[in-house]
Amino acid sequence: MVTTNKKIVSAKSAKTAAPAVVRAKVTPAPVAPATMAKVAPKRSAKPIAMPKTEKPAKVKKSKLVRDSFTIPKAEYTVLDDLKQRAGKLAHAVKKSELLRAGIKALAAMSDGAFLAALKAVPAIKTGRPNKD
Repeated sequence: MVTTNKKIVSAKSAKTAAPAVVRAKVTPAPVAPATMAKVAPKRSAKPIAMPKTEKPAKVKKSKLVRDSFTIPKAEYTVLDDLKQRAGKLAHAVKKSELLRAGIKALAAMSDGAFLAALKAVPAIKTGRPNKD
């Protein structure tokens, strides 16, 4: 049985053996030393610097702050009224956008008008309201 295995192995190796390919050896033509000096480019010590293009300055996004606050229901309904009013003027807004617009309007006021606006708003108890 050992001999049959050898026959199979030898038969497989005989089938897979590829014929030898003979390649011709090619040698380049001799070049005179004088022509080699003319062909070789001269290299400088410093690489050529490409002109730098200025990148546009990146605009940093401002960080957002999440906060919660208590507001009387009457003033909360005013926010809805203002949202509807903005919608009629073909400019849909969110509550946060209305509040931010109000902050900008307060910041643009003079000190006297700002103090009058603050006095018109009553102080409320801070914290979560009781469930009634």
